[in-house]
Amino acid sequence: VQLVESGGGAVQYGGSLRLSCAASTLPLDYYHVAWFRQVPGKAREGIACMTSTGSPTYAASMEDRFTISRDNVTNARYLQMNSLKPDDTGVYSCAAHGASVVQHTSPLIDTAYDIWGQGTQVTVST
Repeated sequence: VQLVESGGGAVQYGGSLRLSCAASTLPLDYYHVAWFRQVPGKAREGIACMTSTGSPTYAASMEDRFTISRDNVTNARYLQMNSLKPDDTGVYSCAAHGASVVQHTSPLIDTAYDIWGQGTQVTVST
């Protein structure tokens, strides 16, 4: 297992969570990393990604409440989620692909990534 997510859990409407994506053997400075979520009944959707050099990209519907960040000292990537709603309930996963690999697809499409974590459950109640 090369990517491990943590930080998920149960939170009330309007609450916040900070998800972590830790890499035990991957030097994330050389990888593009993204966050995805799988909401029940819907296809997996991209939330945000960060290039190996730290440049972020957000899905238009997410950028006002979600923030991706990194810590190169701990070799981790984070997703800060604010103003959570019940519709945000789902499994959140981080994914990575090597920065030297040229992708001809959007960085927020899951097929662009070949390394995945197991996911962490986020449940938002009313």
